[in-house]
Amino acid sequence: MQQYLPLAQIVVSILLVVLILLQQRGTALGSSFGQEGGFYATRRGIQKKILWATVVCGALFIALAILNLIF
Repeated sequence: MQQYLPLAQIVVSILLVVLILLQQRGTALGSSFGQEGGFYATRRGIQKKILWATVVCGALFIALAILNLIF
């Protein structure tokens, strides 16, 4: 089990990064300099599924990190 936990954590972390990058909105370069877009909309369809997949992967990453500390 010790050899599979770090591998699982690496896979989950890569998946988490991909899911976070998929959530980026088309806010242009101004948002990186502090401009507020003022665009808020409800998430529907695939955006909502990506959001929940990100939440689940984040929780799984934390659980794997704690398991890595224990074992």
